Amino acid sequence: MSKQKKTAVVAKRRVSKQYAAAKRHKAPARAVVAAKPSFGQLAGLQRTPDDLNLKSSVALVIDQETQEVLFSKNDEAVLPIASLTKLMTGLVMSEADLPADEMITITQQDVDTEKGSRSRLRVGARLSRGELLHLALMSSENRAAHALGRTYPGGLPVFVQLMNYKAQLLDMKDTRYVEPTGLSSKNMSSARDLAKLVDAAHQQPLLRELTTSTGYQVSVGKHVLQYNNTNRLVKNPSWDIGLQKTGYISEAGRCLVMQTKVAGRQLIMIFLDSAGKLSRLGDAERVRRWVESAANTAIVKPDVPLIGG
Repeated sequence: MSKQKKTAVVAKRRVSKQYAAAKRHKAPARAVVAAKPSFGQLAGLQRTPDDLNLKSSVALVIDQETQEVLFSKNDEAVLPIASLTKLMTGLVMSEADLPADEMITITQQDVDTEKGSRSRLRVGARLSRGELLHLALMSSENRAAHALGRTYPGGLPVFVQLMNYKAQLLDMKDTRYVEPTGLSSKNMSSARDLAKLVDAAHQQPLLRELTTSTGYQVSVGKHVLQYNNTNRLVKNPSWDIGLQKTGYISEAGRCLVMQTKVAGRQLIMIFLDSAGKLSRLGDAERVRRWVESAANTAIVKPDVPLIGG
């Protein structure tokens, strides 16, 4: 190749590289879609100050044995509760005493048309009622929860009616359910009501076991699907968690309820409308350190309620 042709080829390569670099730099930025504000944000609840600087709009910590309120923040606010709904779904199912080994098929009716959420349980998948309950409570599987309600004797309307009836029996006056998954923002409750639900659910050994399970495998056709708990704290050895449930839809924000033992006390913790993916867990850690610090320094005696926020 002549010197003139080599020069032309090199020049062409330089131009191509410069063009490609310019194209990369000038690539149009993706449109940033603003997050839909939660009901708590719209009500200004996240601006409420508290002594622990929690990121949750709503918080409530109760001594399960004495019912003493240790910490409260907007605990009477009625908000969407997302997948915390599944605790009531699980409670109704656990008291129904239906065959756990009965096989249930996922149908098109179980597909989420409310939020368009995804699921690894395809239409046509067959799992036992026990497997569906495990997935609904541990990994918040929406199609599993919906299938449980749909196949309840009498169908979904009867199941939802039973959810609301159970709420009435538990004196959950601020609570209303319209479906069993929590995908609807019309499923609403308050922190005080949810504390009653956690207390009742904790009385059921099956619910304690399934909600704190760290992982679970199910066989669907030729595939084995691995599911994990939506709450990473269940794997943390520094936590002693007896029951838990997480939840999230944009209207509800990040939510978390737990029954846990801290500094020798059986506590119920409720966190609603937390900003950020990990902030609800951070709030739980803040509360735990606060209770432990109070117990260790003997600033507050065990029989005296801790008041905050």
